[in-house]
Amino acid sequence: MAKLPDFNFDRENLFKTVLKDKFAKAAFLVLIFLYLGVFLASFICPYKKDYSNRNKSYCPPSKIYIINEKGKLSWPYTYNYIRYFDRETFDSKYIEDRTKKYKVKYFSEGFKYKLFGIIPFNRHFYNVDSGGELYLLGTDINGRDNFSRLLYGGQISLTIGFLALLVSFPLGMIYGGISGYLGGKTDFIMMRIAEAIMSIPSFYLLIILASILPANMTSTQRFALIVVILALIGWAGFSRVVRGMVLSIKKREFVIASEAMGSSDLRTIIHHILPQTLSYVIVAMTLSVPSYILSESGLSFLGLGIQQPDASWGNMLKEAQEFINIVSRPWLLTPGFLIFVAVLAFNVIGDTIRDAIDPNSKER
Repeated sequence: MAKLPDFNFDRENLFKTVLKDKFAKAAFLVLIFLYLGVFLASFICPYKKDYSNRNKSYCPPSKIYIINEKGKLSWPYTYNYIRYFDRETFDSKYIEDRTKKYKVKYFSEGFKYKLFGIIPFNRHFYNVDSGGELYLLGTDINGRDNFSRLLYGGQISLTIGFLALLVSFPLGMIYGGISGYLGGKTDFIMMRIAEAIMSIPSFYLLIILASILPANMTSTQRFALIVVILALIGWAGFSRVVRGMVLSIKKREFVIASEAMGSSDLRTIIHHILPQTLSYVIVAMTLSVPSYILSESGLSFLGLGIQQPDASWGNMLKEAQEFINIVSRPWLLTPGFLIFVAVLAFNVIGDTIRDAIDPNSKER
């Protein structure tokens, strides 16, 4: 059998080539920082998922001091906030209670959880003395710590793209590979089906499907369903591109040699043809993750995705849609900033990988 040709990029040096780009390196470090944060959320966060203090609704971010009243360097400490009602503005406001300091503690004991989902653990990266409250990014309307919810919510918002890829890309590759390799009427029928799916307005379909779901569904069930819906919508366009690549590959010598050796059609497609599309697949996968993140965030923002009290960046951002919150409580915009940063980082890495694999695609 003829020797298979190498892929049209150096797989071993691809990672090094991408990291030579300073923007891609920065984007890669940002994503590592984000994923480490959400992966170790229980260790980093001082509060549980379901923590709520209704007496501290819309509490501003806690201030951490390292200089004491005498102007000397001190161990980090903070003060609790006291809530009072302003009769002039008819609004609740907060002032610091300077009567007692609460020291910030590191690697101290807290609520019990399972580290890496396996090891029972009760140590946390940071906490405060008993009776103290530390809200790095303030609280929401229900008095829940925004910083903790950002990390817990990121577990959904940052993983949904990769879970959707596990469904859509294998399906799109095999479907497009079979269509392009068999050709003829089979190709015609399969591509018409793919085009029919592509013609469906995906976001509006998601809204319709999400709106008719039973109200008693758990957030885990909604999360799984959103992943499946996004995957089933996204594979069609991908399969068309793979089909076009297969049409140009199937007449090459190594494919003809495989057929002459008696390989089945499916084996020829999976083992000899589809690997040659890997350069496009890597780029497409990298650039598809941001769209899945935005889709989930958009649904949750509209109240049709992950439901309260469970957190995702989309439903957390929903609280910032009121003008008064944007002006007076800017910390509520943090989920939108993280969505922007994550999407930008994935796009930068995807563009850099594309340029590394196919230098002709880069504008000179």
